Amino acid sequence: MCNPFRAIGIAAAVFGAAAAALPLWAGQSNSLMDISHDGSLLACSNRDSGTVTLIDLPSLEKRCEIRVGQHPEGVSFLGHSHRLAVAVYGSDRVVFCDADTARQVGATDVFDEPYGVVSSPDGERLFVTLDYPGRVVEIETASFSVVREIPAGRFVRGIALAPPENRLYVTEYYSAVVKAIDLETGLIVDQWKGASTDNLLRQITLHPRRPKAYLPHLRSRVTSVHGSGSIFPYVSVVDTIAGDGKRRKRIPMDAFRGNLVTANPWEIALAPDGKRAFVVFAGTNDMFACDVIDDDYRELGYARYVRLGANPRAVRVAPDGRTVFIYHALDFEVVAFDADTCQEQGRVAITENPLGDEQLVGKKLFYAALQPMVGRRWISCASCHPDGEPDGRTWHNPEGLRNTQSLAGMAWTHPIHWSGDRDEVQDFEHTIRGPLMQGRGLLAGRLNPPLGQPNKGLSESLDAIAAYSNSHAVRLSPHSKGGLSAAARRGRTIFASPRTGCSRCHNGPFYSDSRPGPAADIVRHDVGTGHQDPTEKMGPAYDTPTLLGIYRTAPYLHDGRATTLIEVLREQNPDDKHGVTSHLSDDEITDLVAFLKALPYEDPIPAAKRLGLKQVSR
Repeated sequence: MCNPFRAIGIAAAVFGAAAAALPLWAGQSNSLMDISHDGSLLACSNRDSGTVTLIDLPSLEKRCEIRVGQHPEGVSFLGHSHRLAVAVYGSDRVVFCDADTARQVGATDVFDEPYGVVSSPDGERLFVTLDYPGRVVEIETASFSVVREIPAGRFVRGIALAPPENRLYVTEYYSAVVKAIDLETGLIVDQWKGASTDNLLRQITLHPRRPKAYLPHLRSRVTSVHGSGSIFPYVSVVDTIAGDGKRRKRIPMDAFRGNLVTANPWEIALAPDGKRAFVVFAGTNDMFACDVIDDDYRELGYARYVRLGANPRAVRVAPDGRTVFIYHALDFEVVAFDADTCQEQGRVAITENPLGDEQLVGKKLFYAALQPMVGRRWISCASCHPDGEPDGRTWHNPEGLRNTQSLAGMAWTHPIHWSGDRDEVQDFEHTIRGPLMQGRGLLAGRLNPPLGQPNKGLSESLDAIAAYSNSHAVRLSPHSKGGLSAAARRGRTIFASPRTGCSRCHNGPFYSDSRPGPAADIVRHDVGTGHQDPTEKMGPAYDTPTLLGIYRTAPYLHDGRATTLIEVLREQNPDDKHGVTSHLSDDEITDLVAFLKALPYEDPIPAAKRLGLKQVSR
């Protein structure tokens, strides 16, 4: 399966000898790529392929590709070895591989959604963030056994290890809060909050010598309905020896080089000497090479700008600091650049396209903050729906307050939007051309109104976006891995009971009465939640969302007013219009919530097909 770098080769002497003298080791900060301590191997996780690829750096050849499971994310070599760990997000496993033999050597099952991975310097311990429910798992790598689980916040992804301090640093994905965990006690001993608008922080990188941490994330201004005022790219710099509110600086990346706007910062990497930082932007397909300024004020200075391929999601610097590697996730390749000049040195294909041609086109458009999708570069579809997930925000849209929904299962639950004002994904051409995205659009010619005659079939590009958007499947709930608990079974009885009426609207395998079909068949319900927002234009009746995966999609309701499922049932259910729940005891509410959190406890698609239900393919 070897596939050599095309174009210019990089001498093998670049790697190896200098690495041993450096204070860093492989896997100190989380990334979708990692380089072995000796500089001889690069590992890259391939989310869409379900594999991890090993590249031999001295020969610049693809060594092998190892299948690890559904949606792998973080990778880390273990200490100074050629063994590595992969956080397989969709399979709820950490998979261990031997790069020299190109084989899996072990695995550790975890509760749910492992994302970031870092190794101890000796490789004997591994630390993994679980996005849900917000924990750090410590694994003994010799036995692949979990030795400790540490509560770490809500939806934690980024992770970095600082052994001199005996500390882990973790990041909350939706709030961008950074927390320090003392490894001796397992307690959170410090934290650095950002602004309330900070969002989607998935990675953290430590400076090799100074007490600094670097954070690529978004700023989401939910009160703006224009793409040029709603979402901004940032790198924040945290002083790790100062406490909450004392030392956290945000650097706007949309003004870093004059008026050049970038979008969706995904990862940042520092050179081993700490003098250069590299930030990749997955929306505008580019990178900033930055001078690291030791002044506790400016922090980063502009050095070079590099245009990249489709959807760059990872960046790593070789141990000797001479080469920087970029992962073009939707070109399925890793590209090498000279770290000083940023001139390309070569590239290697790491996996075959697993999506098919149409979905690949659609996914590239979905992630692009560029024309014809977007006019002013700040925002892409993926800015709010990365990998089909919600951004945890409630936006002040022109039609009123709207909580971002997951795309999982959407193909079975049209219409789209809380207002049910789109009966096909192709109707989002109106959004692309509108004030939010300000793009040229994907359709040449007449565009039919939403809920009017179909726009499907009028544009291959629009159909491709629909194919990708409708491809997101629901995953089984971690709360029902061993089957429904006794509480969840009691809750299921309450849910189906005529005295609550929950299943009158939330019915069928997808727990929704929404079905793809003609606009005239769209059903909306007034559940008493649409009367408190003075900006509401289209309510108070709303489309019925699926309940599958609801355990991880807070906040709830169309306006995000409920932060927990208990709030939905107790405090935000006026006059029992959203199911008759006021008569339920506290124990019955607890059981009902246990059932909701267990959804889905089985794959809904076989049942949907048995009932003759149809999905939208694109």
